[in-house]
Amino acid sequence: MERLQKMKTIQIGKTRGLQECSSALGKFTILALDHRNNMRRLLHPENEGLTTAKEINDFKQQVVRALGCIPSSYLLDPLYSAAQMISMNMFPRDCGMLVALEATGYAGNPSSRQSTILPDWSVKKIKKMGANGVKLLVYYHPEAVTHRDIECLVEKTAEECVDADIPLFLEILTYPLDPDRKRLVGKERFEVITESAQRLTPLGADVLKAEFPLDISQGEDEQEWQQACRTLTKVSPIPWILLSASVDFDVYFKQVMAACLGGASGVAVGRAVWKEATDLHDAEQTQFLESVARERMLKIADWVESRAESWHSYFDPVSVDENWFRIYDE
Repeated sequence: MERLQKMKTIQIGKTRGLQECSSALGKFTILALDHRNNMRRLLHPENEGLTTAKEINDFKQQVVRALGCIPSSYLLDPLYSAAQMISMNMFPRDCGMLVALEATGYAGNPSSRQSTILPDWSVKKIKKMGANGVKLLVYYHPEAVTHRDIECLVEKTAEECVDADIPLFLEILTYPLDPDRKRLVGKERFEVITESAQRLTPLGADVLKAEFPLDISQGEDEQEWQQACRTLTKVSPIPWILLSASVDFDVYFKQVMAACLGGASGVAVGRAVWKEATDLHDAEQTQFLESVARERMLKIADWVESRAESWHSYFDPVSVDENWFRIYDE
């Protein structure tokens, strides 16, 4: 797959982290469960304030229990799932763990969104707890007044991940500058998503977690979808994976097929796999997760493993001799 930038070398700890979060072939099938505010709304749509921490934790444990080692790794949050899964011996021993760094939501106004780090949380703590990767979500528009602030946040976080020797997964969520519009549409969506990737991916992240680059409401031309994904591959010097953005599973799987054929290295899928289970309870919820959600995850994993681009093709192996440890961490 054609790319603008040459391969780069990454540190030994980052390499190990990527290995832990992917399959043996270097493909990512990540199950996203780091939702906080969205999870509150899903569990109690009538009044999210009724949602308790225990309900969130219990649901996330149910999902992990049902899906087991089908995902190559799980993306968890620091409030309700990451440490709890470890403490209760719930986390699958053969899966990687990514942990979110950012505070949920954004500060500022809808046309100039500011992403922030969760207070009292850090890259250092994520590495110290034993996680294999750091996930940073940023809201970004290349022409927003906050664009430089976001770029500085990405650069600073990337430097901290270098110091901790842990991979950084950068999630970019784009938005329109017009506060009266909820999302980007048409040609503007493609342009903003690809330009955002081109600007932010060279700043030190190791994997891009990207939105689907086209407005799918304007048609389902498979060749056009694949070409848009190839453009995203071309402008990004790092491997990219496709997020699901809460679309229905059937739509998402079509996007996954186009993305992998267009050079993506896998997925980070959340609600497209499990969201219907939030409307169910007890045995019905368990049944859905153990049947429908498992089948969806297996279908995605099979496609990713056979068609996605390996992250191995992006990075040169680090040069290691018998004296490597003498200068490591200096």
